[in-house]
Amino acid sequence: MKNLERLNYVRFDERGETFEGNIASLEFDEDIRGVKLESSNTGAPAYRVFGKTPKDREVEIGAVWRRKNDQGQEYLQLSVHMPGRTVRANLGKYPGETDDSLMSVIFWRD
Repeated sequence: MKNLERLNYVRFDERGETFEGNIASLEFDEDIRGVKLESSNTGAPAYRVFGKTPKDREVEIGAVWRRKNDQGQEYLQLSVHMPGRTVRANLGKYPGETDDSLMSVIFWRD
């Protein structure tokens, strides 16, 4: 079996200011980049998310928000616009993952 390329992940830089990654399914395969958004608006996203057009132009395609679960623990929620639909996912750790900068993309089932 050949070495598989990593899919459905984001990797944050050491300061948490930006991230790069990929989201993929049978319908799309998009490399993404996130940039931290500084805002005093409590409803504003934590990161803006960018993708590339077929002509290799960078465009904003979504955002990442900080959310809290029922136990008050913070997590990150991704929402991006793909052709024909909006993709929503949580960002989290694979069991046993030791790299704190790496998070998997866990898609919601609509």
